Amino acid sequence: MAADTASTPAIPVIDLGPYLAGKPGAPEATAAQLRHANETIGFLTIVNHGVPASLVEEAFAACARFHAQPLDAKLALRVDGEFRGYVPVRGSTTRHSRLNADNQPNENEAYFMKRVGEDAGATDRWPAGLPGFREVALRYYAAMDALAQRLLPLYAMALDLPADWFAPHCDRPLTGLRFTHYPPARYGANQFGLAPHADTSFITLLAQNRVPGLQLRTTDGAWIDAPVVPDSFVVNTGEVLHRWSNGRFINTPHRAYNLSPGPRYAIPYFFHPNPDTLMEPVPSCRVPGEAPRYAPMTVGDYMAWFRQQNYGLSAKAKADAA
Repeated sequence: MAADTASTPAIPVIDLGPYLAGKPGAPEATAAQLRHANETIGFLTIVNHGVPASLVEEAFAACARFHAQPLDAKLALRVDGEFRGYVPVRGSTTRHSRLNADNQPNENEAYFMKRVGEDAGATDRWPAGLPGFREVALRYYAAMDALAQRLLPLYAMALDLPADWFAPHCDRPLTGLRFTHYPPARYGANQFGLAPHADTSFITLLAQNRVPGLQLRTTDGAWIDAPVVPDSFVVNTGEVLHRWSNGRFINTPHRAYNLSPGPRYAIPYFFHPNPDTLMEPVPSCRVPGEAPRYAPMTVGDYMAWFRQQNYGLSAKAKADAA
């Protein structure tokens, strides 16, 4: 799991403060930075993002509280057909990625949450014995929703589109929040906390973790550690944006593990466009006379394929879990 330090490219740190404050010229300048990051490494770190550090800390604490429960309490919330709920340690295997052969089941456990329109609580997939957990999770979820929407104009401008281009495609977005626990582990062959993969999302927002364990794969094939930047979010391009940009924005593979003697927690948020959005090249990324690099597919269909590949939710399993 050692990183390649011989040629470690910098992961750009982008200050959102001037953009969020409405300073003249800031949207264009910030979009240019974002464009460079997504065309060269596919990862960036944002600071002065407007999300209170205290809320991030509450979310990490809620994640730890959930996973400190007895296993029986967590299994009572086993993931359902809508992919809300709990997946135990080694309950998933990364099969959709070709980056590593013969992946073993992932050495992590996770609790998945998804909003249902305006009512994120319209599900019985909430723990019964954790007072305040639901409220903290939903406040953090709402903050991530808001941050993702604030970033959309920057991504549009970075792709030479009008600032509001993505808005009608993302007014009913598919989003997800995952509270993940990586127990301390000794990893054998083809074992990872989370095996090498590339995200399916438009973008993923990952709050900075005090315990290192995230690595990304550069375009020359080297694995490098994601640096720890206080009070920041790591943001990466997912497959949806990669396809939508006709490959222009890089969907960078990454992996996770925990080599520390204690627990490691992660609270990634995944943002996808509306489920009926057709992933085909945006106008600025079409090449005259050339076919798109990827066959058109809706976001909803792509996500259904991904879930089946990695979590094996058959029709029977979905019915049993419902």
